[in-house]
This record gives sequence, C-alpha cells and structure tokens, in this order.
Amino acid sequence: MTTAAGDRAELIDPDGPFELGAVLFPLRRGTGDPTQVWEGERGGAGPVWRGQLTPEGPATIRIHALGPSAADGIDVRAWGPGADWSIAHVGQLLGLDDEGWPAFDALLAERADNGDPAAAALQRLRRRRPGLRLLRTGIVLESAVAAVLEQKVTGVEARRAWRQLIRAHGGEAPGPAPAGMRILPTADAWRRVPDHEWHRAGVTPARRDTIRRVAAVAPALQRTIAMGRHAGADQRLVAGFRSIPGVGAWTVAEIVQRAHGDPDTVSAGDYHLAHGITHWFTGRRGDDAEMMGLLEPYGGHRQRVVRYIETSGVETPRFGARITIEDHRER
Repeated sequence: MTTAAGDRAELIDPDGPFELGAVLFPLRRGTGDPTQVWEGERGGAGPVWRGQLTPEGPATIRIHALGPSAADGIDVRAWGPGADWSIAHVGQLLGLDDEGWPAFDALLAERADNGDPAAAALQRLRRRRPGLRLLRTGIVLESAVAAVLEQKVTGVEARRAWRQLIRAHGGEAPGPAPAGMRILPTADAWRRVPDHEWHRAGVTPARRDTIRRVAAVAPALQRTIAMGRHAGADQRLVAGFRSIPGVGAWTVAEIVQRAHGDPDTVSAGDYHLAHGITHWFTGRRGDDAEMMGLLEPYGGHRQRVVRYIETSGVETPRFGARITIEDHRER
C-alpha cells in the first residue's frame, strides 16, 4: 500500500519468533557503513535503514520489528524507484521464505537421539535463538563487490575501502534516509572509478580489476537469482562465477550465502572460520578439511550450522602473528 510516511509500506507477520539484528547481521560492514544505519545495537529494538540498488533502481528501506520477537509484526517502509521491488522481496531479505528449517530440526533431532553431542548442542542454540533466519538479498552485485573487497585483507581494510568508494561514487539514498546514507554504485559507475581512487581506498590492482570484471557481467550474474536458495549446489552457477578471473571458491560462497540465501554453502578458505568451527566441535583449532568433515553430516544445512555457531559467541584461541593492516594509499 502507499502511505504518507513512505512511497510503499507493509506490515508483515513473521509467523513465529524473529530476531532482526541476527538476521541482518551478515550484511553489516562496520558502524560507518553508508548503505546501512542501525538505530540500536545488534539485536536491539531499533529499526534498520538500508539503501539498496535493486533491479528496478535505488531504494531506501526501513525495517522495524515491533514488540518482543516481532510479536506485533515487522513494519517495513520503502522509498525511491526501487520501493515496489523492495517491498515485494522483503520477505526474502528477512529469510521469511526459507522453508528448510523443519528439515534441519528433524536432522538435529535424529542425530541428537542417536547420541550426537554436537547435534544436541545445536538444538540448544536453536531453542535459545529461535528467531534466526537466513537472509536473501536478491542483489548479486552488492554481495560480489563486498566479497572481492574482503579478499585476503583484514576486515578493517575491507570496511574502509567499502565506505570510501561508496561515499564517493554511490548515489544519494531516496526518501527520508538518515544523513549521509548512500546507495551502492551502479555497475557502470564501478567500472568508471579511476585507478588512483582505488589506490587511495587501499584496494590492490588485483581486486580492482576483479570488481571491474564482475561489473561488466553484472546483468548475467543478477539472472542467477532465479536459481533460488540452493544456487550454490548448481555447478553451472559455480562454474560461471569462477570463470571470472579473480573470483574463487571463497568469493562464490560469500556471494551465494547473501545474495541467494544458500543454506548449505560454507566459506572454506576464510582466515578464521575453520578455526572457530572446529574449535566449537572439538575444543581445538583446525583447518578447512577438518571443518568440512565435521559439517558433512549436516549436508544441505551446513550454513545454518555455521550461523548458529557464529551467534553462540564462541571465541577461538588465536596463536601466532596478527595480520598487519597495510596502508597503500600514499604509495
């Protein structure tokens, strides 16, 4: 419907517990992210503002879970040329279209009944955080650019580059958006960013060139959204993404988790993930091979397992030298 408060508005019943902060947390790229503003702490009661470049144009969307566990619904308002698209797809963004949770619960119950302590622990996490859902943005370019910027650098470096490039080349968020909020640059805009601006943002030539290649085929990548939530299992999609020089398995996993909402794909190759997951299962650090072996019994739902472990607050002991944050901007 159209309201005076926004171009489009909707009140959604989440049909069960819902935790807005936990659901949208994978899209949060630091407190200074110009595409998102959180009016409260993670998991808090405040609304979340999000600027997004939809297939129909830019939009600002405001999402507010009303009452404890969204018991009074989720108030959604959107402005801009992409407002209709944003409202139509907000259920996917919030993970409300994901019908795989009953099968996951059945798998956990079966394994727990057979004496699997990890499955029993995951059941306890599910009971503690029943409002967790797997988001699906439906916007490939956003996830692809973010993933490439995060390749082989610290989170601090990646977030800095994200902020700097989007503030300089993104569009103004439509409607009554918070001050300074921006929309992701278009594919053409990414290709036009001058070399020296990539350099000043601390982006290496390899990542710069990969983003330009991704932007050049952005319409084709966006069409993969039609493959649905299990896109990561389709070898045609994986092969298509990996045919782009600079896009490897880790980058594909990051894209399909967020843009497609894939419930099974895991980001093997992540600097800390394997350590954290294996430590949760075994009490010690491990590598990618061990992580994937531990997750193998949960095939079809491995990303659900990872998300619950991540939300459990598990801390992995870290050894060895820290990654050095390099600043190439003045070189």
